[in-house]
Amino acid sequence: MLGTQPIFTIHAELEAIMNLGRTPYGERRVIGITGGTVQGEKLNGKVLPGGADWQIIRTDGAADIQARYTLESDTGGRILVYSAGLRHGPPDVMARLAKGDIVDPSLYYFRTAMRFETADPAADWLNRIVAIARGAREARAVRLDVYEVK
Repeated sequence: MLGTQPIFTIHAELEAIMNLGRTPYGERRVIGITGGTVQGEKLNGKVLPGGADWQIIRTDGAADIQARYTLESDTGGRILVYSAGLRHGPPDVMARLAKGDIVDPSLYYFRTAMRFETADPAADWLNRIVAIARGAREARAVRLDVYEVK
């Protein structure tokens, strides 16, 4: 069961897409994470630079996303994030996203399953949850509304 309100929202700023070409698995892309914010009832802080999304654009057009990055809470605790998900939608909607247009996230599917790891006692609760995020792609950023799976 998911709550009706996100436990926090991540707004991650992104580098330009590094396209590695079509591999045997699909079109491989890497998108560096340069920073951002975390805001919510249960966690506030920032996204540290240095993480990335590793994506494969499958033959059916869906983006298979694997991301690893680090958050830092307002109190200085560091939290590792591992996220795995999918983004897909009608071809015209996905073309608009690829151009950097602002697109209503209800027009495409963008969900990730998230796990966390931290040594910070104040954020220790994250070590014992699985979360689901509903995402929205912006031109040079991504917004994730993160919900705890109860």
